[in-house]
Amino acid sequence: MGALTKGRYLSMTGLLLLVYCTVSVFSKGATGDTQPDALPSVQGTLPHFIQEPEDAYIVKSNPIKLRCRAAPALQIFFKCNGEWVHQNEHFSQEYKDLNTGLKVREVMINVSRQQVEDFHGPEDYWCLCVAWSHLGTSKSRKATVRIAYLRKNFEQDPQGKEVPINGMIVLHCRPPEGVPMAEVEWLKNEELLSSLTDDNIDTRADHNLIINEARLSDSGNYTCLASNIVAKRRSATATVIVFVNGGWSLWTEWSACNVPCGRGVQKRSRTCTNPAPLNGGAFCEGMSVQKITCNALCPIDGGWDEWSEWTVCSSQCERQRNRECNSPAPRHRGKMCEGSSKATENCTDGLCTQSMDSSNDVALYSGLGAGIIAVAILVVAVMLYRKNHSEYGVDVIDSSALAGGFQSFNFKNTRQGNPLLLNSSMQPDLTGGRTYSTPLCFQDGADKELFDPLPDIKVKVQSSFMVSLGVAERAEFHAKAPAETFPRDLSRDYCSTADRRKKGLLTLNGPFSTSKEQLRTTGVFGHPGGRLVVPNTGVSLLVPHGAVPENMSWEMYMVINQGEASVQTLEGCEILLGPEVTYGPPGLDLFCPVAMTIAHCAEVDAENWNIQLKRKTQDSKWEEVMAVEEESTSCYCLMDSTSCHLLLDQPGSYALVGEPLTQAAVKRLKLAVFGSMEAGSMSYSLRVYCVDNTPHAFQGVVAAEKSRGGQLLEEPKMLPFRANTFSLQVSIQDVPQFLWSIKPFTTCQEFSFPQVWCSNQQPLHCAFSLERYSPATAQLSCKISVRQVKGHEQILQVYTAVAETEKESVPFFMQTDCTITSQTGPKAFKIPLSIRQRICATFDTANAKGKDWQLLAQKLHLDRNLGYFAKQQSPSAVILSLWEARHQDTADLDSLASALEEIGKIHSKSSPKDQDEPESDFNHIQAGSLCGTGTLTNQKTEDSAPEYTG
Repeated sequence: MGALTKGRYLSMTGLLLLVYCTVSVFSKGATGDTQPDALPSVQGTLPHFIQEPEDAYIVKSNPIKLRCRAAPALQIFFKCNGEWVHQNEHFSQEYKDLNTGLKVREVMINVSRQQVEDFHGPEDYWCLCVAWSHLGTSKSRKATVRIAYLRKNFEQDPQGKEVPINGMIVLHCRPPEGVPMAEVEWLKNEELLSSLTDDNIDTRADHNLIINEARLSDSGNYTCLASNIVAKRRSATATVIVFVNGGWSLWTEWSACNVPCGRGVQKRSRTCTNPAPLNGGAFCEGMSVQKITCNALCPIDGGWDEWSEWTVCSSQCERQRNRECNSPAPRHRGKMCEGSSKATENCTDGLCTQSMDSSNDVALYSGLGAGIIAVAILVVAVMLYRKNHSEYGVDVIDSSALAGGFQSFNFKNTRQGNPLLLNSSMQPDLTGGRTYSTPLCFQDGADKELFDPLPDIKVKVQSSFMVSLGVAERAEFHAKAPAETFPRDLSRDYCSTADRRKKGLLTLNGPFSTSKEQLRTTGVFGHPGGRLVVPNTGVSLLVPHGAVPENMSWEMYMVINQGEASVQTLEGCEILLGPEVTYGPPGLDLFCPVAMTIAHCAEVDAENWNIQLKRKTQDSKWEEVMAVEEESTSCYCLMDSTSCHLLLDQPGSYALVGEPLTQAAVKRLKLAVFGSMEAGSMSYSLRVYCVDNTPHAFQGVVAAEKSRGGQLLEEPKMLPFRANTFSLQVSIQDVPQFLWSIKPFTTCQEFSFPQVWCSNQQPLHCAFSLERYSPATAQLSCKISVRQVKGHEQILQVYTAVAETEKESVPFFMQTDCTITSQTGPKAFKIPLSIRQRICATFDTANAKGKDWQLLAQKLHLDRNLGYFAKQQSPSAVILSLWEARHQDTADLDSLASALEEIGKIHSKSSPKDQDEPESDFNHIQAGSLCGTGTLTNQKTEDSAPEYTG
């Protein structure tokens, strides 16, 4: 039966039922046969709906229920979309309202998802109720039935922002389409935000989140959460970074004038901490240090006034006169007048002094006689002692500095089988006689030839016990020296030597001569960049990729200056910590800074050292570029334990200069002992060198020893030399007394503190000459002790063959690549160009996920002086150039790969929900691919000829 037929049928049935009921009621009332418990009704009242059907949503496939309640009602039927619902689909019940006593009828129907989907009309699926009473019908409101849903994609996701502190933050969100319309909530770091608890937040404006004044605590990950009765949807996370631009602190007070007399410099500084830049905020602009000139008042020494008149002759036949130290009086720490302020003389022309002269003559003659007798007794005693102990003798003498250079060694820790040591496996021969011979020692490198021996020393002392006695007495002498607070001791001893250097008595850094010899290397570099290396000196220059414009090239050079340097410009107690290096040409114009590496000899400690980078001006004076511990936007200086890595924009001459601040300041010395047999004689010479522990400082020593056939007898060792003003002692011990002899007074030699501290890359040298008793003696074993008084000690163990027939030429350096000086293109770099470009593209732009160059610098341990990187066009490229310079000798990409892997882990932890997002940039720069590339590069280097050495 059709729907229309059903409707008509129900309508006819309802009418007939209504007529039947009405007739029945009236008939019962007329006959008076009404049941006593019949439900009362209100005559003349239309049905009143107590409950009307409500709008409903179908969730998934679950049907919904529509209900109606009316009173008084004889019958209730539902009508949906203009058609009556079949009677069989109604569920009805009737009950009495206890409050009104009226009969209430309730009807319910079910509406399924299929019914709603099958309906196609101009409006939504709807239903209403029709209720009948004695007087007519009443209709309820229309209730709509809709299928509920919520789409997956947001119409607008919130976007990450970087806003300054106190700025306004507006995050837009348009939820997905849905029925019913989705409600929006905001999450911050997975916690629900509420505008009711924070007046600074407004979440009521069109689903948007508004933060009126940004605070540092407002930084975080924000998510828009949309939900209805069907589902919940999360938007993409928007990272909000509230940054703080740096601000300068107040200037400190001006420092004291840095010179005690004359024109000097005062400094004051400020820091970028008011506030400090946070979350990628801009660094402070301007300089952190200001300097002004100052004039310190020079000391004025006192001068004597004229003598006063003589006084009247006294009863002791004397008269006096006085003078005062007032012409001028000493001022500004000037010296007092020298001499006496009072003079006395006899005033009787000798008449009062005759008896006194006679008594004085007697005393004089008596004293002379006693002295002569004592001297005679002493001479006799000494002669007897020497006669009984003529076999031994020692003393302590001074030796002087010679000029020199440097080259690093690559020794193994064990002595056994070391190819650099001469006959290390031979055992000593303990047979032979004994004689004496003169040692070699040098007083001044500027006045003598390189290995000229001193004149023979004829004095002999009898007992080897005097060796330890002499050393002990000397150590005790230093210990009992008057102690003053540092740096006065250092300034007195060491700065006086620096003054002598300024007068031309000492040179700064020439290898064994004052000739202006230079170590120079050149190369032609284009857009791919490259590297310059001065072999075996620890000095190199890295020209980054892209520093030279395309279709251009520069012929660049690097020079280690070995002639006389401008020591007049070194102030106070400053010393050179490494070689003076020049790179050019002067008009060089590059897009990004070059990276220069210079080896140094300081134990780096900011509390004990003031280390500065200086540059030579056009008038050959040195000016300060920056202090290592200060921040600068014009230059970058990274101090490692053995090398200093510089990022430089301007070509020129640079030197690393250090000034000790306390007696705990340490510079490292390299100790080495060489030996050679003097041709046609029984003498064997041991030469001990003490040089600054940099690769350049030892190179001249090696060259000189090669030229004279010297052999390295022990692996070089390092000695920490403290700035405590105490001297350095070198002594020979445990020489076989029955096989070898050594001249008296020569077993211990000493360098003064200024000689060692102010060596400025020049080697110190002393020699011991031993003579064997018999030509059959073929081995020598002894110890060389090098110690600083009240400091450290090192022992060099000598164990070698001395026969001339057993001499062999042993190379000092085993490297085969020490002559390569330049390298260009990709092979000069550890990081492949493609990887380098990807890293720069990833980190150069500030990213809402925190992947910027500051994080890269932090993970590579280059996170100081970030202001220098911030001003570069590509901070990441400059950071990678510095990493290249720092790791040029390791040929290892592990540290870079580990840093990138750690950054990737941090990123993945901070955004675990982004698994459906496109692949992260970090996945393109994997640690595995980096290491693999590095392995290929290393393999290629091993299979081909070595390109350079650092």
